Amino acid sequence: MILVTGATGSIGRPLVRRLRADGVAFRALVRDEAKGRALGCDFAVGDFDDPDSLAAALDGVDRMFLNGAGAQPVDGEQPMIVQQRTAIDTARRAGVARIVKVSVRDAHEGGLLAEGAHWRIERHLQASGMGWSLLRPGGFMQNFLTGAGSFTSDGDLVGSYGDAPVSYIDCEDIAACAAALLAGAYGNGETFVLTGPQALTHHQIAEKLSTVLGRTIRYVDLPPDELAATLKSQGLPARFADDVAALFAKVARGSQSTTTSAVRELTGRSPRTFDDFLAANRRAFHAMAALTR
Repeated sequence: MILVTGATGSIGRPLVRRLRADGVAFRALVRDEAKGRALGCDFAVGDFDDPDSLAAALDGVDRMFLNGAGAQPVDGEQPMIVQQRTAIDTARRAGVARIVKVSVRDAHEGGLLAEGAHWRIERHLQASGMGWSLLRPGGFMQNFLTGAGSFTSDGDLVGSYGDAPVSYIDCEDIAACAAALLAGAYGNGETFVLTGPQALTHHQIAEKLSTVLGRTIRYVDLPPDELAATLKSQGLPARFADDVAALFAKVARGSQSTTTSAVRELTGRSPRTFDDFLAANRRAFHAMAALTR
């Protein structure tokens, strides 16, 4: 039995659909009962901040998919660190044999924001005594649908990426890799860096969005310090805004420009292209564009 945490998120939803279609026994962990019922599968209501609810959800579970959204730091600390460490410790006590965790592409000691937070969680998992696999995806294609701040009020794409290409990945492919690891007998004790099949500049992405939406979408590139100032003016804490801008600058230097073959190795097929993603989500993009007009 698999427990899928983050079951209503960008990765969790396609993972639930895939496991259900494959006839794999699993349970979804949700915080909202109505959303759990909407998934159409076995589910438990629980929260990382409530270890007792998580322990109840883990009854009969031997594998866990560990995923959770990051948040703004509290007193300089990412809440995700305590939450996921608690989830790992609770799973170990419940007799879980193996965890597949979603991390970030450049997780490392001392990294900015999620990079450093995920690295610390990874170390905790590796020291737990349970089997483990790490998925380190790059930026999500879904960010262009759900990522706050990706577009101006006029509907143009905005960022601080310069001309650096970025190898975005579709969350459907992350879910497919997770399903392969959770249901298979391979990949234990390994780290997989996940990317799409191509790296695109944001100017190229704007052109593709223009074609899908039937109107011109520009890419507006801001210097990192201007981006940080904009975030601060929107009420974000100064340190957090500066760290976000520094991450953008890192991507602008090419930190996410390379691609890997991990999706094909795990799933036996090539990952989705950005054009594939746009075609699959055409209606959602049109609905989003209508809101910015």
